Amino acid sequence: MKDGYVVGLGEYEGRREYDLAGTYVVPGLIDAHVHIESSLLAPAEYARLVLARGTTTVVADPHEIANVCGAPGIEYMLAEGARTPLDILVMLPSCVPATPLDAGGAVLTAEDLARFRGHEGVIGLGEVMNVPGVLSGDPDLRAKMDLFEVVDGHSPFLSGKDLNAYVYAGAQSDHECTTLEEAREKLLRGMYIMIREGSTEKNLKDLLPLVDACTAPRCCFATDDRHADMLAGEGHIDDCIKKAVASGLRVELALRMATLSAAERFGLRDRGALVPGRLADFCAVDDLDSFHVLRTFKRGVEVVDAGYREPACPAAPLHARVPEPLDIRIAGSGEARVIGIVPGQITTRALRCPVDAANIPDTGRDILKAVVTDRYRAVGSGVGLVHGFGLKAGAIAGSVSHDSHNIVAVGVGDADIVRAIGEVVRLGGGLAVVCGREVTSLPLEEHARRLGAIQNPFMYLSFLALTVIPELRVTERGVFDVTAFCDMPLFCERRE
Repeated sequence: MKDGYVVGLGEYEGRREYDLAGTYVVPGLIDAHVHIESSLLAPAEYARLVLARGTTTVVADPHEIANVCGAPGIEYMLAEGARTPLDILVMLPSCVPATPLDAGGAVLTAEDLARFRGHEGVIGLGEVMNVPGVLSGDPDLRAKMDLFEVVDGHSPFLSGKDLNAYVYAGAQSDHECTTLEEAREKLLRGMYIMIREGSTEKNLKDLLPLVDACTAPRCCFATDDRHADMLAGEGHIDDCIKKAVASGLRVELALRMATLSAAERFGLRDRGALVPGRLADFCAVDDLDSFHVLRTFKRGVEVVDAGYREPACPAAPLHARVPEPLDIRIAGSGEARVIGIVPGQITTRALRCPVDAANIPDTGRDILKAVVTDRYRAVGSGVGLVHGFGLKAGAIAGSVSHDSHNIVAVGVGDADIVRAIGEVVRLGGGLAVVCGREVTSLPLEEHARRLGAIQNPFMYLSFLALTVIPELRVTERGVFDVTAFCDMPLFCERRE
């Protein structure tokens, strides 16, 4: 190696030599699609975790921070990325806000994004989530897609002629496939398939049969959304490789997906393989099945943990008005629209359940109240119902809620919900678990589980307000039907 690049393979003498005898040396791992903000870590801290796991490049879409802070959020991610050996390559967020109906902290037009074109580290346009806008020919969205040659897609359940039109418009990849049939159709339309395995998005096992020697060049791994605890405990792309091999995929194909396939998808001809002229990014592992990373090298230099460095975080607006119990009261009875949590997925089911508002919460049927409070303009709170959260007492709340990042809460009783939202406001943003007058401290996930919550409750909580993933969601306005793409009343038929 010289100047960070591979010079050759064979017998050489170097000024510095590393003895990696007894290990397998593989190219640095690449995450093809991730939102670093979802880890709940600043970029430099995120890098410390994933570099130790053999990842040397991530392709990041900073649309979470951009929805809150706008262009300064993108500038912050680019600046922080320069502070770490990890290559954080940015796909500019295409949908800020996520849909025209969402009111977040910023609006980014094609003109706003154009000034980042050519900036070091910016390589394309991030996931185009506004599928209706693409299909209807929205002019600003069209202008954004024309800015870059590399354009990521986002099209859950899209099929048939609508999928043809979406691909024709320029969307080149998808990381939202949840079934083999969906992934196969998109692959046959020419899309790159990013097989995702995050904290709540468990798609790897279902999609692996898609991968063989012919299709592997069009398939790669993505984590999308992994909390810090999962990164520290289970790993990153190394975890995807381990799970894929354990599920029967040939290790050579898993490694290709984690390295060369991802590099080729983004036109990164300087990485993805250990050959002359490419970056000397690699890791040493003890065994290809267990894939335990022993050492990581970036540009020929072994990565040594430099320790924690205080991030220069940008100001994130939080101007919420804490609701009163009366503000989140629901009235009436009849068939209600209920958000059904799907374990291991971020999709939801549109349930219709007989409900009497006087009997909510209904812990016997696991139907609880979900509340979203506007954080930007203090205009109020929207209320919905959710099934599958499992809480038996208390409430949880957080200001992390894709993509607009209003405050979202789920709880057993209005008083606890209001108190949890109030704690998030008092903190200036963050996560909270309350039960009665008790406000718990870290570890929050553990406290939430003690109240009966499902595993990874805060990740599921954060997706309750995501209006671009079917089927039902809740916003600061109330219930939102993603399929119909409009707000809906809580009750299908109101009977007093």
